[in-house]
Amino acid sequence: MRLNYVETGPADAPVVLLGSSLGTTHAMWAPQTGVLSERFRVVAFDHRGHGESEVPAGPYTIDDLGGDILELLDTLGADQASYVGISLGGAVGLWLAENAPDRFHRFALLCPPCNPAENAQMWTERAAKVRAEGTQAITELTLGRWFLPGFDDLDPVREQLLDTPDEGYAACCEALGTTDLTPGLKDITAPVLLVTTEQDESVPPETVIPLASAIPGAHLEIIENAAHLVSYSHPDTINPLLLAHLT
Repeated sequence: MRLNYVETGPADAPVVLLGSSLGTTHAMWAPQTGVLSERFRVVAFDHRGHGESEVPAGPYTIDDLGGDILELLDTLGADQASYVGISLGGAVGLWLAENAPDRFHRFALLCPPCNPAENAQMWTERAAKVRAEGTQAITELTLGRWFLPGFDDLDPVREQLLDTPDEGYAACCEALGTTDLTPGLKDITAPVLLVTTEQDESVPPETVIPLASAIPGAHLEIIENAAHLVSYSHPDTINPLLLAHLT
C-alpha cells in the first residue's frame, strides 16, 4: 500500500507521524506542522482511500490501516517514531500502541474512538450512503459536528471532505464499524497523551475519559469550548500540549 505523505523538518531529527481524521488529508495538520518541524522530522500522511494515497476496494480493517503505517515507517527508514493522531487517526494510534510497541516512543491521541464497533450499524449505513450519494451527502453534517458555531475557517476542511474518494471514505467507515480496541488498552506501555473536548459530538468525552484509567500512565486533557477537530480549531491550545508531550 502506497501512502501519500509530506515531510518537513530536519532529516536527522526524531520522526513524528501525523494521522488525520476520516475524510481529511495531511493538510488538516497545517496548524501543527510548522511548529513541530522546528524540532522533529514531521511526516503527515493520507490514510489509504484518502487524499493522494491509493484507494483499494473495501472493506478495510483497522489492521489494514495500522499495517499501512508500519510499512510507511519502513519506507522512511525509521526504526521508531512518535505518533499523533486524531479521530480515525487516533484509533489507528491505539492499534499501533497495542500491536507495535517496539516501533513507537510515545503517542498523542486526540478524540480517539476506542470501540466504534458499538455503533456498527451507523458506520454501515454511512458507508452505504456515501457509496450511493458521494461524500457531499455527509459533508455539511460532518462539519457541524466537528466545529462549534462561529468557527469560520471551514472551507479547507470542506474541500478535503468533498475530495475524499467515495470508496475510500466508505471503506474506512467499515473499518471503524468492526473495531474494538478495548481489550488491549491495559497492555499499552508507551507514554500516551489523551485529548478530548467538552463539545465533541463525534467521539463524546465520556467515551475518551475512561481510557485514561485503562491505559497505564496515560495523561488526559479536556479542552473547553471546542468540538471534534480540535487540532484545527484550537492550535494555540493543542500545539503546546503536543510539544510538551513529544519532547
